[in-house]
Parts: sequence; structure tokens; C-alpha cells
Amino acid sequence: MTKKDLDTRFQEAVAIASQMTQASLPQDVQLRLYAFYKQATYGTLNYNLSDNFDLRNAFKTNAWIQISHLTIEEAKEQYIEIINSLIQK
Repeated sequence: MTKKDLDTRFQEAVAIASQMTQASLPQDVQLRLYAFYKQATYGTLNYNLSDNFDLRNAFKTNAWIQISHLTIEEAKEQYIEIINSLIQK
């Protein structure tokens, strides 16, 4: 599979995810999607504790840190897999 194919599939998955409501997704799935999206679009987290660091951001940051060992391509694949599993339900 070429990089363009992966990028196209990732963008399609992001478009599908943007149509989903937060209420329709369990919070653990939302966190995983967030982490894979961030890893896929920004790469490994450059951890920086800011003044506005709250509990919600702590969970998001933790989710991202847990998958920071993945490459951008692997994160895209994981994101696509989650979206595909959600739309098959």
C-alpha cells in the first residue's frame, strides 16, 4: 500500500469520525481516537506541562503518551481500524 493510499484512507476515516457525536462513543474510544489522531498528524508527543493542565488534558496526554512508540503510519492504520470497527456495528 502506498503512502498516498494510507493518507487517503486516513482522511476518509477522519471525515467519518467528525460526523460521529461524542455521546455515541465511549470515553475510552474517544481517548484512543484522539491519541492515534495526534500521533498520526503530529508524531511523538513533545511533553510540556502548561499552566492550564487540567484533568481532562491529563487523560488526553496520557493516552497519547501510551501510543507514542508508534510511527505516524502505524497510528493512521490504528485510527482507520477503530473507525472501521465502529461503522460495522
